[in-house]
Amino acid sequence: MSLGQSATPLGKVKGLGASGHGGHHWLEERFTSVSLVLLSLWLVFSLAMLPELSREVLKEWLGSAWGAVPMTLFIVTAFKHGLDGMKVVVDDYVHEEGNRIALHFLLTMAAIAGAATSLFALAKIAFGAA
Repeated sequence: MSLGQSATPLGKVKGLGASGHGGHHWLEERFTSVSLVLLSLWLVFSLAMLPELSREVLKEWLGSAWGAVPMTLFIVTAFKHGLDGMKVVVDDYVHEEGNRIALHFLLTMAAIAGAATSLFALAKIAFGAA
């Protein structure tokens, strides 16, 4: 059976894509999607369980490990998933190699800057500096 005749969706993408890593990228998108769904449910449930949504209560909640650690995972996963999605859009619609590389670089730098800023703000809240 050749690569294109695989019976499963994963088998069809495995080994395809840039540098033969299509299957890995496909799985990574699914894992980050499922993680974001679970973390979003955690976030909504956690916020619903708080007595009120005042600044002081939110600071106390994010200052605990039960608030800060999953929020850190949420931030990192959200920026990673968003970056991967935007890179796929660039790969699909930007055909000149130089422009594609430049856009990948700019998107990566923007995602790193956004994630770093978000994590810095969370750290300030979690460690009591805010």
